Amino acid sequence: MAKEIENPCVSRCQLKHEVCVGCGRSKEEIRGWRGMKRSEKKATVENAAARMKKLKKKKKD
Repeated sequence: MAKEIENPCVSRCQLKHEVCVGCGRSKEEIRGWRGMKRSEKKATVENAAARMKKLKKKKKD
């Protein structure tokens, strides 16, 4: 059986422009997490990581 995808929540929830600045997930991704299939969770984690990278880059600029 495939390993469960871990929830990326870091308990620093704060939405800015519909995206959590703690984990990088969108409001809809946060709401739908429990009902997502493994492949959807994996894509969500990857998208969230990319968003966090962009947020960190903006802070440096």
